[in-house]
Amino acid sequence: MKMVSEKKSKDEKSKNFWVVLWQKLVHLFRAPSNAEALREIVEELVEDPLSASGLSSAERTALSNILKLRERRVIDCMVPRADIVALDVSVSLKELADEMSINGYSRIPIFRGTLDDVIGMVHVKDIVPFLAQQKPCVIPDILRPVLYVAPSMPASKLLLQMRQTRQHMAVVIDEFGGVDGLVTIEDVVEEIIGEIEDEHDIPPPPPVVVRPDGTLLADARLPIESFERQTGLLLPSPGAEDIDTLGGYVLHLAGRVPQVGEIVQSPDGISFEILEIEQSRVNRLRIRAPRRTPEEK
Repeated sequence: MKMVSEKKSKDEKSKNFWVVLWQKLVHLFRAPSNAEALREIVEELVEDPLSASGLSSAERTALSNILKLRERRVIDCMVPRADIVALDVSVSLKELADEMSINGYSRIPIFRGTLDDVIGMVHVKDIVPFLAQQKPCVIPDILRPVLYVAPSMPASKLLLQMRQTRQHMAVVIDEFGGVDGLVTIEDVVEEIIGEIEDEHDIPPPPPVVVRPDGTLLADARLPIESFERQTGLLLPSPGAEDIDTLGGYVLHLAGRVPQVGEIVQSPDGISFEILEIEQSRVNRLRIRAPRRTPEEK
């Protein structure tokens, strides 16, 4: 009898939940401010305990991210300028195909002369017929348009605009007219459902690796705060407010772009060996902290 009673109690709770939800929905469609009322209902669903809401953890996360999307801006989800893979309009079809193959991209922006003059993009589907039939192709003839947006544009507004225009790539332009970054519809959707990985994605290496000899291998794009939190190693203040990453920190210490193999030292003796540089940007570092005596620790 007790088990039957407990089951009946759970059924009643579930029934009451859906009755309340239905009442709220009925009120929603009768209310003058539908959008705000809907937001309140979704917020209540997300905040309710799992057993009360009837939503799975993944569903709750997705709903929560949807609510946060209107607070996100294009700058929060774009690929920064330094990481953009783009080609000049003068490239050959083979060079374009090779670049797509190497990077695993289905779309590549095309510029004229410099990256600040993006004139469109090419989709892999547009070049397949030419490759299959070994026909000549001029890149300007297969260009598709891209959107041009500001970094401050709401991500939700960009998603709507991409759906309406059926353009899945946008170039982010700064206040001076230069290219600040690049954003695709996948970047915006990932703000809601999380990282999307396909069959060709290679898991990135961990940002910090501790080697047996005590040195650290680190991604130079790692924020200084994250590095200090993960390693417990505190870096002396760089004396400049606009330095956020390890790479920027090393460039500030060196006062120039260092060479691969060069070692740069901080004021307290922490050494940064340059392992990889790409287009004047430090990518990978080997970090060695000075040994301290028990008294210093």
